[in-house]
Order: sequence, then C-alpha cells, then structure tokens
Amino acid sequence: MSAPSPNDLIELGAISEAQGLQGQVKVRPHSSEPVALLSSKSVWLSLIPRRDVGVSVSTEQVSLTEYKVKSAKMHSGNVVMSLEGISDRDQALALKGARILVARDAFPKADSDSYYWVDLIGCKAVNLQDEVLGEVVDITENSAHGVIAIGIPETKEMKYLVPFVKEVVQKVDLPNKTITLDWQSDWQ
Repeated sequence: MSAPSPNDLIELGAISEAQGLQGQVKVRPHSSEPVALLSSKSVWLSLIPRRDVGVSVSTEQVSLTEYKVKSAKMHSGNVVMSLEGISDRDQALALKGARILVARDAFPKADSDSYYWVDLIGCKAVNLQDEVLGEVVDITENSAHGVIAIGIPETKEMKYLVPFVKEVVQKVDLPNKTITLDWQSDWQ
C-alpha cells in the first residue's frame, strides 16, 4: 500500500512508552474517546512536523511507516497496541515519541447525530444573528467539555474560545461546513 498524503492523515496520539516484554506500545491518545484509534486496522508512524505550528510539510520531509495493528485496547487512560513486526521491548522502545496517524477515510462511520472533531475544523462559525464569527481553527478538550477556537486561519489570529456544549452549539451542518452558535460577536 502506498503512503497517503500527509494532509489525508489525522494525528490521533503519540507513543509514550513500551508496554510489557512482547513489543506492545503505550499510546497517549489525543481524545478521551479514541474510537478511531481503537478500531484502526493499520496506523502510520512518523515524526511529521505538526501542522498547527505553521510548518509547511513537503513529501520529501515526511517519513511514514505503516504498521498493521494486531490488537488495541484501553488501559489506564492509554491505548495499548500490538503492531505487526514489533515483537520485543527494545523494538517498542525505539518507537517512543513517534506520532500515530490514521487515514481519515479509515475512521469508523459516525452516528447520524455525532461527528469527529477533525471534521469541524474549517467550518464557518455563525451566530444566531447570522454574523460570521470566523472559522473553526482548532478544538481542544478540557476536563468538563470541548472548546472550539474560532479565528482567522490565514493570520492565525484567535478571536473566540467557545465551549462546545449544547447550550451554545445550536447546529452543526457538515455538508455546508457551518456551525451555528448562540454566541455574541462582542463576547471575548
């Protein structure tokens, strides 16, 4: 299988440590519900520069290695994975720090009333008064709920940090890449 474009891959976590003696790796997932990571049949490991730090990635800079996933399970807030070709602790330790990426089209289908946060990035954010607030440029999670960062992607200017809760998020329209919020344009 040929390597997908770096723009088609979504970073879902990073290898933090070896787990046990049989070559399993401990993955620190970026999500509290790592459904896509747990269901992936294959993953790509790399030290790709992160897109959010403004680094342009060329295909010459990218060193991707595909691994088939033999097993993946949750353990103490981490995902423990067994990867084909990694059979001892030393091989697993050599992967420490590698970022885990999965092709977006390999994600399990989301329920009709749910979606992956990565699909929200790039959506236009409008309020109930039909004012354009900006574009979703990032999504983070705190202990209580998600937070969407709305700003201007070209300048990296952040305008709003909005709680991703049902009282604020009125509608998500993925086909039209629009999120409607109960949020005033003068709120900071």
